[in-house]
Amino acid sequence: MTEGYATKITDMRKELRALNALVPETAKGFGGLSRAVKDNGPLSVKEKEYIALGMSVILRCEPCINFHVEALMKAGATREELGDVLAMAVQMGGGPGLMYAGHALACWDELSAA
Repeated sequence: MTEGYATKITDMRKELRALNALVPETAKGFGGLSRAVKDNGPLSVKEKEYIALGMSVILRCEPCINFHVEALMKAGATREELGDVLAMAVQMGGGPGLMYAGHALACWDELSAA
């Protein structure tokens, strides 16, 4: 039986809290960068999260995929919009992109059913 996406997200947050405690200045700097990127510029948070998700799929970062899918749900994204972004990621990433796009869709479906 595979571990659920909600559990993976919770476990990753626990690991990140431990890392943040070990290197607090790095965590503070990364947090500041993240806030500056999301809170400024002409793109909406949802648009920025779509870019981040597409990059996560191409870079094959499953924890990143999970976090950005969760953020997109909070930003009001739809499953259909998600599909459009995943299709673009597949086009850019070929076969590996297709596999990780499947992860992103499964994560969305699991989290939306909860």
